[in-house]
Amino acid sequence: MRPMLNEINNKLKVFVKKAKDLSIGCSAIAQQRSNNNFKRQEQTSLIDKSKVFGREVDQEKLLCKLLGDDSCNQNVSIISIVGLGGVGKTTLAQLLYNNEKFKAHFELKVWVCVSDEFDVLTISNKIYQSVTRENKNFVNLDQLHVALQEKHSNKRFLLMLADVWNEDQDKWDVLENPLKGAPGSKIIVTTRKTKVSKVMNCVEPYVLGILSDNDALSLLAKSALDEPNFHKHQSLISVARLITEKCKGLPLALIAIGRVLKGKGNDEYEWYKLLKSEIWSSNDSILPALKLSYYDLPSQLKQLFAYCCLFPKDYVFNKKELVLLWMAEGFLNHPNGNMSMESVGFEYFEELQARSFFQQLTGKESKYTMHDLMNDLAISVAGDFFYMLDDKMDVNARNEAFKKFRHISYLGQRGVESGKLVELHRSERLRTFLTVTVLDNVLVDSIPQLQFFRVLSLTRKSITNVPRSVGVLKHLRYLNFSETYLKKVPEEVSELYNLQSLLFSHCMKLISFPLSFHKLINLRHLDMTDTPLLIKTPLGMGGLTSIQTLSKVIIERGNGFKVSELKDMSNLQGDLTIEALEKVTDPQQAMDANLEGKKDLVSLDMEWSDVFDDSRNSNLEYEVFQMLRPPTKLNLLDIYYYGGMKFPSWFVGPSFDKLKELMIENCCLNLVELSIGLISTLEYVFICCCKKLLSIGENDVNVGSSNRKYVLREVNLSHCESLESYNCANTIEKLRIYNCDSMTSLQELPSSLRIFVVANCKNLKSFSHEQLQSLTSLEEIKIIRCEKMDDSFPCGLWPHVTSSQ
Repeated sequence: MRPMLNEINNKLKVFVKKAKDLSIGCSAIAQQRSNNNFKRQEQTSLIDKSKVFGREVDQEKLLCKLLGDDSCNQNVSIISIVGLGGVGKTTLAQLLYNNEKFKAHFELKVWVCVSDEFDVLTISNKIYQSVTRENKNFVNLDQLHVALQEKHSNKRFLLMLADVWNEDQDKWDVLENPLKGAPGSKIIVTTRKTKVSKVMNCVEPYVLGILSDNDALSLLAKSALDEPNFHKHQSLISVARLITEKCKGLPLALIAIGRVLKGKGNDEYEWYKLLKSEIWSSNDSILPALKLSYYDLPSQLKQLFAYCCLFPKDYVFNKKELVLLWMAEGFLNHPNGNMSMESVGFEYFEELQARSFFQQLTGKESKYTMHDLMNDLAISVAGDFFYMLDDKMDVNARNEAFKKFRHISYLGQRGVESGKLVELHRSERLRTFLTVTVLDNVLVDSIPQLQFFRVLSLTRKSITNVPRSVGVLKHLRYLNFSETYLKKVPEEVSELYNLQSLLFSHCMKLISFPLSFHKLINLRHLDMTDTPLLIKTPLGMGGLTSIQTLSKVIIERGNGFKVSELKDMSNLQGDLTIEALEKVTDPQQAMDANLEGKKDLVSLDMEWSDVFDDSRNSNLEYEVFQMLRPPTKLNLLDIYYYGGMKFPSWFVGPSFDKLKELMIENCCLNLVELSIGLISTLEYVFICCCKKLLSIGENDVNVGSSNRKYVLREVNLSHCESLESYNCANTIEKLRIYNCDSMTSLQELPSSLRIFVVANCKNLKSFSHEQLQSLTSLEEIKIIRCEKMDDSFPCGLWPHVTSSQ
């Protein structure tokens, strides 16, 4: 080995000497790159409005911010326009800059294209020249800034900084110093990075989206035919729509394709030819602007982004899922030893999202996707080591290529021949195999025993067993069999001592884990979410102290899992379900679990048995519950089948800083009173099937005399047969009450109420006409089978209500 290393070292020395002789170095190469192909095109303030489509709403929203009165005491406010490269940020800025309304509003207007080199002296000089129309030389930056401040200190100005990439707070602070104008002055920044907005102390970033289908079609018509639409070219409409679909609403792509089509006129054949051509895979005419974003990435982020080429277009991925994959590949080493690999990964992910490489799905906190062109970019920069294998590929034609592959994702269809996977034996150094679509059980056995696997993911497939050969994959860090039909995990999995992530979520038939599970000493993430037939916690879990994700544990008597085994799992985070708490026989074991010390837990489900028989001890259950005090930063707390006479003291007191959702179900044995009033952070409450519950405490969520600020928005009460009344919080927007037979009254309903539903509450009495008139925010009301409320709601009382019954 040593002679080989010496030979390599000698060759490197020869290459370095040749580079010096030719005056080539890293700095020279970097300078050549910045001066040639990768130099950003400077944009001016001028614009041809006839070539812009679909930004009317964006203009109006930003005009309101720019022309409105400042809501803060600062005389200059900063607004950022953030979005994907090529989405039209600079175009929108140009439209705003040239808007007629600005002529009377701003005494000075200045446009500066900043680009990637944030040189304070250069930018300051550009601003001065724009203000004075003078080209004056200054001895130093101080003289320039003093002169600049004198020119506009008493004037209301608009400064447009286009294409800003700077993330250095110190540089911005220096540039900002002389930029003090009259009240109402504004600075507009266009950038691809939300981090730039934070550095520049912008108000909430305005995220610019893609074009609608119709606007995209109009832009293509303008770029290709110099027409505002396809009215004069009806024969091209169908193919034009297909082309715009491929461009996914990105103006840059539409303009680039339009330029290609410009020389082809209205020849329908040529348009279809382009639609089916290789231009969509080569991307040379579409991606240059996006490549700038990639070249600007720190080196450690480039490989993380390139790895995403394994995902097909429109693939929806989970943030944590991707971070665990990066970790398994060894991409998350960090010089700061105090940060966990997961924390580094989440930080890197957020950086890529802030630079518009990832897009968060609307309304889904942890779900993301990539724009199609970003997906193309990932493929173009990934190189020969990554490949997406599908059932259409001729594996025999890629014999040499298979030897290079390190990372493969499979996009095949169910029922295709397994021979394509058998050919993977040629990829001797394969590290990754991800199945993104359907994989038949028969294909699992065809996956060769490739000893360098780090990642093996066979999710959402009709797989019924794990091949025992998996035990030879000693380098494996990530094993995912989620959403499969597995029944048992073979003993050989316990031999994978490097395993970090083991995922079996939504395996509806899974019943058991290996007996030697304790050997997985490096395991950090075990996901058993939604495995209803799994009734035993893997043996030895208490010894796996590196564990961070543990979706559920099941308490047992005898030699089974004890709640006290949670004691040393101080790194637990995310969601945790504790089942069969009725089997905890000693409150000391609950105390030893130290739930309160698990500060990174976000969601906690606590479940007792749904069988309320003589074996249940209400006093013991109360004492155990008292000792299971959750961490103060918990967001969600669900409690099922608790049989104690009352809730613990920590529940009544102000124990939570961030608790937003509370669910209490089937706590029906002895619970007669419940108080949640001191949990001021609650937004959502669901109480169901607490049959003996008489009241929800008087010091509850509405307390008019309380100094606490409540945020409760939604309350659902269902099948609480003994509950007689409920005192509504004055912040509630949605109130639903079902099958509460003993309820006779609701205290004063808040004016904030938008949705009000009552069903099968036969003793609930009517409301006064005056009280009902106060419900000025009401949008929906339903009263179903409530006999004593029939005459409470006269027609026409709420003309704006969309649904009533």
